[in-house]
Amino acid sequence: MNGIKQFELAEECNLTPKQMSRLESSESIDDDQLEIIAKKLGVTSEFIKNFKEEHAINVIQSDITLQDNATKNCVGYQNINHPVDAFLEFFEKFIQKDQKATQSLEEISKSVLSLAEEIKKMKEENE
Repeated sequence: MNGIKQFELAEECNLTPKQMSRLESSESIDDDQLEIIAKKLGVTSEFIKNFKEEHAINVIQSDITLQDNATKNCVGYQNINHPVDAFLEFFEKFIQKDQKATQSLEEISKSVLSLAEEIKKMKEENE
């Protein structure tokens, strides 16, 4: 739920993915191991011990419903972007900025090469 993949968490806890999988399916986990996992997930071991997946799903669904209703109730707000649309817009702006930066770097590189040629010519003339 917090976006950490099993293999990433396993790596953070110095475990293999197979070991992590076994821990996930086991009925009990050593308190020290649980403390390490909880810390890597940014929660307490008590949170993990008391975690109920069906409650989390209900909370997430309720939150989405509340957000949808809040959005619908906004007076005068007509352009509601889907998260994918927002990401694409961000990515397009990023690409445009990257292209401008690349163009600037190319211009600087040309200037530096030109300057290097001028210095080389001056050095040859002075010899």
